[in-house]
Amino acid sequence: MTASPEPRSSTEIRTYLRRQLNQALRRPGMFGGETALRLLFDHVAYAEHQETEWAQALRSLEMRGAFNSLGVTGALATVLPDLRDDCVASIYAEAAHDRGWLEADRTLTTEDHASLRRRMTAWAAHDRTLTEVREEFGPPSVLLGGTNPFYGKTFAYLTDQATEPIVFFHLWNGLADDTETTWRPVYDEPVLLAVRCGRGAFKDTFSFTPEGNRRRPA
Repeated sequence: MTASPEPRSSTEIRTYLRRQLNQALRRPGMFGGETALRLLFDHVAYAEHQETEWAQALRSLEMRGAFNSLGVTGALATVLPDLRDDCVASIYAEAAHDRGWLEADRTLTTEDHASLRRRMTAWAAHDRTLTEVREEFGPPSVLLGGTNPFYGKTFAYLTDQATEPIVFFHLWNGLADDTETTWRPVYDEPVLLAVRCGRGAFKDTFSFTPEGNRRRPA
């Protein structure tokens, strides 16, 4: 009779949960949106013995205005139109980065990151496309959202230092005609609505493009 395998080690379990969390941040819609992210964060925090720190992080988000009775989803709905899971995931990605849980596909040097932060507000004062963002700043450190070139997504740029804030580019594409049965995008590719960076009052961390300002919730 074959013996049952031994239970997995704590290291294996932690590695698995972190991997699941990173996959959910990249494709939040496939995992179940904010509810799934909250559950995964709870599980990883428990495995890492960081329940208290995670609870404090949620309180900090609430104090900043980035979390309300409807979670991050509710807070973002007051700032961005046609709210998507990738925008929600960006807030949780910051929390993961703070804890050392976020796995980047590439990281910026301190110098490149500082240059991006100096330039981002003036650069976003004009309407920009996804292609322009990528050509100007390179591929993102983390792509939040799907790879379909027509759909909105969020680009995250970061260093390997948790103390350095992430710069997020929120890219949007909407429905050209909401009476149609098939999805036809407004633009040939997503356009930039806002750049977000910083730890201050939530709404103050956004720098909107002209298109972003036109589409902001009333």
